[in-house]
Amino acid sequence: MNKTLLGCVVALLSLSTAAYAGPFDMLNSKAGKQVQKGASATMNATVAKKVNAKLLSESRANQCSFKVDSDQLEPGCDAKAKRLANALVSAKKALNSSGVHTYKFVVTGHTDTSGNAAHNMDLSKRRAQTIVKQLIAKGVNANEIEAVGMGASHPLVKPDNTPAKKAKNRRYELQVRF
Repeated sequence: MNKTLLGCVVALLSLSTAAYAGPFDMLNSKAGKQVQKGASATMNATVAKKVNAKLLSESRANQCSFKVDSDQLEPGCDAKAKRLANALVSAKKALNSSGVHTYKFVVTGHTDTSGNAAHNMDLSKRRAQTIVKQLIAKGVNANEIEAVGMGASHPLVKPDNTPAKKAKNRRYELQVRF
């Protein structure tokens, strides 16, 4: 067994360095790639945090209202949808300039806590789809955006026991996902 191991070591040492990088070179190469991946992941996380904060702020500032128990928008959404589309264009530029090219914008739809949970989940998905359609109509690439329903699982206001509080929970939010 020792002779076999010694034979393998001699054989490896006799190979030319052009044909074989050696175990330490391979380890250093892998370590270097891991450091690069780690730095890249940290940079992506930092960019994602900034972009998501901006998108969340823009989506909350430009909230289109939904009719109760409906995915129909109340009047006055056109200018807000345009501002949201512009925010997505800016986010895309920031991501691309930071070297981030694999991402998807996500519109999450939310409901108040009234009614059946399954109905609310479906309604929130339809609300998110309504906003996605608005954003696509304003120039956002359909392949870069998706709709997700959250139902009443993430309320902004607890308890939502007044019409005003319920209205705050009937919303959507924009984020970027990698």
